[in-house]
Amino acid sequence: MDRNARTALLAVIGVASMTGLGFASVPLYRVFCQVTGFNGTTQKADAAPGAVQGKIVTVAFDSNVSKDMPWRFAPEQRSERAALGARKMAFFTAKNLSDKPVTGTATFNVTPDQAGKYFNKIQCFCFSEQTLKPGEEVRMPVVYFVDPAIAEDPDAASVQEITLSYTFYPVDSGKKAS
Repeated sequence: MDRNARTALLAVIGVASMTGLGFASVPLYRVFCQVTGFNGTTQKADAAPGAVQGKIVTVAFDSNVSKDMPWRFAPEQRSERAALGARKMAFFTAKNLSDKPVTGTATFNVTPDQAGKYFNKIQCFCFSEQTLKPGEEVRMPVVYFVDPAIAEDPDAASVQEITLSYTFYPVDSGKKAS
């Protein structure tokens, strides 16, 4: 194989590798964030370990909707105190303000970022798409706990307030609702 053919082959292999890496980067980044809690990504859990006496944090709730989303969306209460390890439940209310069914999906994160790997959700409306009929209003629960290990992490031990934030976006109209 001559030098030009070898260079062309290496260029094709390089382009194919970079294209593959480009497609794989989003799922790999998502897995990285879920494992490490990076950028405020919360964790999923099956059950809470149980409350640790004397270790309390305040959990504040924030809600937003995309400008393209014809919903009103808000937490029923702005904050609550939670013992580390205790199973807690909070409710958000959503109302479809349009005259058509609208399907939405919620993105979420917590701040400060270092608290993300300790904030665990057992059940959440954000795990699936939500469809509301015209004018329909619903209560949507989130069941969560803050892992007691946060108290042992030198970067997160001083955290006294965690903000759980959601933003609802409309699902693409060409996509089927679940």
